[in-house]
Amino acid sequence: MDRRPDQMSGGEQQRVAIAVALANEPSVLLADEPTGELDSETGALIFEAFRTVNRELGSTVVIVTHDLMVAGEVGRTVAVRDGRTSSEVLRRTATDEDGRETLEAREYAMLDRTGRVQLPRQFLEALGMEHRVGVSLEEDHVALWPDDDQG
Repeated sequence: MDRRPDQMSGGEQQRVAIAVALANEPSVLLADEPTGELDSETGALIFEAFRTVNRELGSTVVIVTHDLMVAGEVGRTVAVRDGRTSSEVLRRTATDEDGRETLEAREYAMLDRTGRVQLPRQFLEALGMEHRVGVSLEEDHVALWPDDDQG
């Protein structure tokens, strides 16, 4: 028996929306807050559908959300702050020598065309960095520290 959209659960509506979006085999699937109105179990099913779409159809899935829990569901997260790309987190599954799988995440600050880097807000707050920072070029990295003379 067919049901009208207003008789379907939120998860059913999302799965139908994904199916409709995939009808023309897009190379990119855009999802704006796809789990915003769903319980965590249904949200997990939606993310499994996105992973299947990516893996089996080769479609890139772009998810826009304010939900930080979503980040753990995807392999790559790009954060935007003040209208600019601020950081990127890449996640991958690694297997240790005992065969146990762990999720590894590495965060990168983004470098713009002019060489500006936007540091994660929590780093700035933790070190009290406000107006300027000390900087030096080391052999294999750039070092930053709070300016002791911010008077």
